[in-house]
Amino acid sequence: MKIYSTRHGQTAYNKQEIILGTTDIDLDETGEKQAQELAEKINELGNIDIMIVSPMKRAMKTARAVAEKCGIDMVIDERLREWDYGEYEGKSRFTEGFAENKINFGVRMGKSGESLLQLSHRVYTALDDIISRYRDKNVLIVSHGGICRVIETYFNDMTTDEFANWFMDNCGLIEYNVN
Repeated sequence: MKIYSTRHGQTAYNKQEIILGTTDIDLDETGEKQAQELAEKINELGNIDIMIVSPMKRAMKTARAVAEKCGIDMVIDERLREWDYGEYEGKSRFTEGFAENKINFGVRMGKSGESLLQLSHRVYTALDDIISRYRDKNVLIVSHGGICRVIETYFNDMTTDEFANWFMDNCGLIEYNVN
């Protein structure tokens, strides 16, 4: 079994370095092009059986581009929605305290959001279920930067510094082999 992980195409918030978690916005023009390029790449791979997708607009639009090009079914999983950044939502990525809060695993983001522990629990549970349910298939997960970071920790050990600095490009693609 292979699990592929991708982040949705670019949004206006991404381009402007604005923290984007629970705000449900669509792709911008560049993001739509990135989704089409991702669809081409997935089509060339030719080995994806099913997509598991975040319910948020930006992930759904990215996944739809792949589904239309490749004829792959989509399953929506609420657990793949982006990290709730609390009071940081909609602020500059360089807002004081944001980077530090992101690595304090037991502290809720922006006071009212999710802690890294809560986020990891929901993403790890989703991954456990995906692996159990689709063991005989290759799966593409279409989600978000924060979710992709946690997916990376599921498959590869990371120090706190590595976690803090890890980044997934819009429509980047990572392959994980599941034994």
